[in-house]
Amino acid sequence: MSAIQTSSSPSGQPPATPEHILRLNIDGMTCASCSARVQKALASVAGVSEATVNLATETATITGKTGLNVEALIEAVVKTGYSVHQPAAIELAIEGMTCASCSGRIERVLNKQPGVVGAAVNLATEQARINILPGTTAAELIAVVEKAGFGAKAMGTVEQAGQSSLDNREKRDAEAQVYQRDLLIAAALTLPVFILEMGGHLIPAFHHWVMATLGQQTSWLLQFVLTTLVLLIPGLRFYQRGIPALLHAAPDMNSLVAVGTLAAWGFSTIATFLPGLLPPGTVHVYYEAAAVIVTLILLGRLLEARAKGRTSEAIRHLIGLQPHTARVQRNGQVIELALADVILGDRIELRPGERVPVDGEVIDGDSYIDESMLTGEPLPVRRQPGNSVTGGTLNQSGALTIQATAVGEHSVLAQIIRMVEQAQGAKLPIQALVDKVTLWFVPTIMALALLTFVVWLIFGPEPALTFGLVNAVAVLIVACPCAMGLATPTSLMVGTGRGAEAGVLFRKGEALQHLQDVAVIAVDKTGTLTEGKPALTDLEVTPGFEAAAVLALIAAVEQHSEHPIARAIETAAQQQQLTIPACSDFESLTGLGVTAKVMTAARAGVTPNEQTQHIALGADRLMQQMGIDIRPLASTAARLGKEGKTPLYAALNGQLAAIIAVADPIKASTPDAIAGLHQLGLQVVMITGDNRHTAAAIARTLGIDQVVAEVLPSGKVDALQQLKAALPQGKKLVFVGDGINDAPALAAADIGMAIGTGTDVAIEAADVVLMSGNLNGARTAIALSKATMTNIRQNLFWAFAYNAALVPLAAGVFYPAFGWLLSPAVAAGAMAMSSVFVVGNALRLKRIRLS
Repeated sequence: MSAIQTSSSPSGQPPATPEHILRLNIDGMTCASCSARVQKALASVAGVSEATVNLATETATITGKTGLNVEALIEAVVKTGYSVHQPAAIELAIEGMTCASCSGRIERVLNKQPGVVGAAVNLATEQARINILPGTTAAELIAVVEKAGFGAKAMGTVEQAGQSSLDNREKRDAEAQVYQRDLLIAAALTLPVFILEMGGHLIPAFHHWVMATLGQQTSWLLQFVLTTLVLLIPGLRFYQRGIPALLHAAPDMNSLVAVGTLAAWGFSTIATFLPGLLPPGTVHVYYEAAAVIVTLILLGRLLEARAKGRTSEAIRHLIGLQPHTARVQRNGQVIELALADVILGDRIELRPGERVPVDGEVIDGDSYIDESMLTGEPLPVRRQPGNSVTGGTLNQSGALTIQATAVGEHSVLAQIIRMVEQAQGAKLPIQALVDKVTLWFVPTIMALALLTFVVWLIFGPEPALTFGLVNAVAVLIVACPCAMGLATPTSLMVGTGRGAEAGVLFRKGEALQHLQDVAVIAVDKTGTLTEGKPALTDLEVTPGFEAAAVLALIAAVEQHSEHPIARAIETAAQQQQLTIPACSDFESLTGLGVTAKVMTAARAGVTPNEQTQHIALGADRLMQQMGIDIRPLASTAARLGKEGKTPLYAALNGQLAAIIAVADPIKASTPDAIAGLHQLGLQVVMITGDNRHTAAAIARTLGIDQVVAEVLPSGKVDALQQLKAALPQGKKLVFVGDGINDAPALAAADIGMAIGTGTDVAIEAADVVLMSGNLNGARTAIALSKATMTNIRQNLFWAFAYNAALVPLAAGVFYPAFGWLLSPAVAAGAMAMSSVFVVGNALRLKRIRLS
């Protein structure tokens, strides 16, 4: 469940024909054939260009033309035998209505909106009640009303990001409670049936006791009553859904259970009350099979509901990070408000140990913030006035006052939750084959069951009718399309949730599959490998000078320059809390450097003329022009050159004082990240607009395999195309950039990864967002992809192998050679556990190590 949104092209330009995405909650799906059938029905509705149904999340995602007929979509789902989750309702207070035509007009414009199931406007109360699909916002509806010429304001709230996941978890919990209740009832009724029938087979003495005390007919009557109660009370759900699906020529998992149990119960009922209708030697009862089948399948559904509820724990954790209230400064007072009432520009007070309620900018205070929920990085980050903070992060040590810069659905946390939900609801390419198989799976199983019955009836040993019935029921019961349908989406849900916890957000679910095939990872330099802003990296003084004093004098000169190098020097002086003196006679010498006069602090016995220092800062050419000997620092200059840095010299009163270098420093995490990528067997390529000398020096330092330097953004795309052309068949290329200047390259790569900074998570061109802000996230994403796809393949292997092995066994294929048959009760247990196994295996992804 997510937003109803207008899609856009990677370039940011809207497509020629606007499309909308709708998401519906589907109730009643129990297996992959159900989801395939719903998907086919939705795709046939006029205006739908694509429809995908996710069995694990029980959601349908429909893409189509603007103004999709929501009622037609819901009707298509209902006709297939399923239902759409009840839409949410919100209320708007309408201003400006004077007559019935006003209310009628507003109703019409609201009902035309995508995501609106129905709207009713009451003129007397001046209110509109709108039934909406998840993702439709009050702001959108208010804008529509205002465009129609009326005023409106929200009276109710719309589902916030992630609310769908909470609702799903609540739904799962409610389902589990119902299954638990019905399982207890079924077990209590089934146990006497099982003891009466199977006890005699296991313990001959018990059989004789039953025959002597109750008699066979009384025993069968008791089993009939108890089994009928099992089928009519806890087992009724299978017939309410399975029989209509069968009548619509669209059988599902419930149909298999319904036909199988009714066949066993029906044959047993005839044997009990009308034994003369059956051939001699075939009068047996199988009440225990019908009752045990229902009981075991209910047990499987209970375990499955509990396990599936855990797949969305990552989103529930993210939602739980945001506090419910905030202390806001209003009219000179500090009042506690619900988070929904906080607006942009509000000033919020934050105490130590509290979570940040909204995205904002620090305007007062000094503290350390734990941003691990956002970036996956464990170390807290210092935040001072001017720094940004993100809602959901944890304030640790100091008190802060922040100004809200993003609230509600525009916050970083809401965007993260939406990204995770969208990725979890995606359908991976690997699922396409599964969909084709599962669409025909249940009809095929029913045909095989009928064939099994006929073959046993014709060729089987006596009693052939009994053998045919029991084996046909076993075929119906043992088949499990649920496992096939859950194999991919459950792993995807858990994997993407695990990624979010590690600061890796998959904007597109298919990226999770493609990352396993990566051979080359191309990276931008600035902001990806480096910090993205110049900094003073080196300062070495000649004998007789102090580093701090020289830095203060240099900063005094550079504060008059707007060059990035000047800003880096000034920042370094401020960080050391140096006093920067006044400056005069500033002169910029093009291509050489700068000069100025600086007045130092007055000291006893020093004349004003002696306080004035003449400062020169620039390249070696400036020093040579001034006749200053730079040989004392020649070795340092050579070293800086090898590191790809440009040395600058500082002279005081005509005497060489220092050599400095300003560069974009490499992030501390980058060397380990590059080494980790190499350990994964990847080739690392740096693509940068920087000069070749600097790029080559950085590549040598980091061990990067290949360098493409001095390229414009369009040149990066050309470089990526050349790299892709050289890849082996089936291998993929990743590009990692900052998500802003590198948008064309991110879109051109097979998988684009954007370095997130906590403020730019909605990067449309990227497939994956790395919230940690460093390249380690790429290694984590690739490792997670490999682990998730391995998990999916395990699930698919189990699902297909299970059915491939047990369906023939249940049909009796191995009976002539080995005497092997499968009891319907055992078949029910195996079927119930198969889907539980798949979900349980997917949940193992929650515990994988990604570092």
